Amino acid sequence: MEGRAEKEMQQVNKELTEAVEEKGKGEENGFLDLDENIDKVAEEDVEDLKCQLAEQASRAEEYFQRLARLQADFENYRRRTAREKEELVKFATEQLVVSLLPVIDNFERALASGCENPDKLLEGVEMIYRQLFDLLAAEGLVPIPAVGERFDPARHEAVSQVESSEHVDDTILEEFRRGYYLKDKVIRPSMVKVARPVTVF
Repeated sequence: MEGRAEKEMQQVNKELTEAVEEKGKGEENGFLDLDENIDKVAEEDVEDLKCQLAEQASRAEEYFQRLARLQADFENYRRRTAREKEELVKFATEQLVVSLLPVIDNFERALASGCENPDKLLEGVEMIYRQLFDLLAAEGLVPIPAVGERFDPARHEAVSQVESSEHVDDTILEEFRRGYYLKDKVIRPSMVKVARPVTVF
């Protein structure tokens, strides 16, 4: 009886040992499979990261090229506007000078005809004066009213004062040099003689 029980016990131990060994082999194979899976996942992540890096590098290069083009365009624009500004300053009076050329032509004609007939010279000068004044008026030149007006230091320059009982104080009696507006801006005040009250002692 004891021999039989002992045999059964040995059999059970043998089966358990085999089972444990088998289980150990399976776990070892499982660990190997897990390492392979980790390596596989890591390789996929690296490839994915490489793709993302390449995409970002391409985008950065595109932005850099766009920025470089914008800087070049801005530099060209800056140079062009500076050149245009220089030309504008250089030729700002071109239109006015071209408009004055017919006046010079008429002066030359008047001087040429004045040698033969002095009356024609005066007539020519009067015509040129009207032509010149009309040309400047078209540009916005307007005479400042003076004689009979009340003195205004913003528009008039008093160079002389005269006592007068016939005129209101600060009335302009005489104009020595005409003043002008250019489009509502005083570009030259009138030089005038102004009335002041009579001093009584």
